[in-house]
Amino acid sequence: MKKKILIDAERLKYPKSGIANVCVSLIKGLDEKVSDFEYSFYGPEKNMPRTVKKFTILNWKFWQKKIPVATGTFSLIHTTHQLSDYFHQIKNGQKKVVTLHDLNFLHDNSSETKVKKSTRLVQKNIGNADAIVCISDFVKEDFLKNKHLFTLKQDVKVEVIYNGLIFPEITDFNFNRKYSFTGKKYILNIGVLFPKKNQEVLLDLLTRNDRELVLVTSSAKSAYKEKFIEKTKTLGLENRVHILENVDNDEKYFLLQHCESYCHPSLAEGFGIPPVEAMYFGKPVFLSRLTSLPEIGGELAFYFDDFSAESMQQVYASGMQTYGSRADEYASQLKERALKFGYREMAAAYEKLYSELLD
Repeated sequence: MKKKILIDAERLKYPKSGIANVCVSLIKGLDEKVSDFEYSFYGPEKNMPRTVKKFTILNWKFWQKKIPVATGTFSLIHTTHQLSDYFHQIKNGQKKVVTLHDLNFLHDNSSETKVKKSTRLVQKNIGNADAIVCISDFVKEDFLKNKHLFTLKQDVKVEVIYNGLIFPEITDFNFNRKYSFTGKKYILNIGVLFPKKNQEVLLDLLTRNDRELVLVTSSAKSAYKEKFIEKTKTLGLENRVHILENVDNDEKYFLLQHCESYCHPSLAEGFGIPPVEAMYFGKPVFLSRLTSLPEIGGELAFYFDDFSAESMQQVYASGMQTYGSRADEYASQLKERALKFGYREMAAAYEKLYSELLD
């Protein structure tokens, strides 16, 4: 009889979020594998991806924070992010895996109240875990450095499994919408407009060149977004900066396919999905040297050593020249590196961990 595993995919409530995409990738990867386990997924049934196998879906309900889902039949529970409000308790004999995406609240100038609240919630998730999966070596190092903040099982495993992406099977996307930047050279950035994403320095970069800037973001309002828009006006860049909200995957892929470059000057990343997507399309990527990003870009990416306009433009011009001198070869190498972060690789690594814990 196959052992049962329950995977918490509650973040599919927010289908455009990074963690939701990782959940979809994990489900797809497990769907394609011949497995010794019987998988069930917890989350909103309407947002679950279609699968070949008939997985059991435990449909998310808002009241389940107060009245937990019955989990007694499962041999292992996998909580897919460290701030989950679910599955804090496990039964005797059950195993638990928790994916740790980051401890950003320790580093982003959060208030003391928020730090304490977030630390308590992470503790509820990882305190009884048999394995903690970090999504990058950076996250693992950061966790081990701050391990003293948490009470853990004595023999807990701590290992790295990179997030896995589902790449499009085609690389030629036709999109009917006409943009004002169509046919022009543009820099692309994907992510919520948020202080740690540091998109405002890209405006300074634009003051030193003639490129357009396209930002794919959410429609959520924030003080940082207002600050970004105000700075755009102050610098007189309104006609060269384009904010696109809540785009679907095909439109995102179209933008990736036609951009000149992808720039990601983030101050804090647990992993970094958009740079991997850009590399899949063979686009030159310009990253900060901070946190996990050098793990993603490796020697193929170009790095901003600081965020002054002059320095960034120097890195940008030099990087584009290097890329352009052997564009086809460079693009092929970038795509090859991106494929190492695939959904099949992630699913295989997780199933290997489940097997080790349940043997």
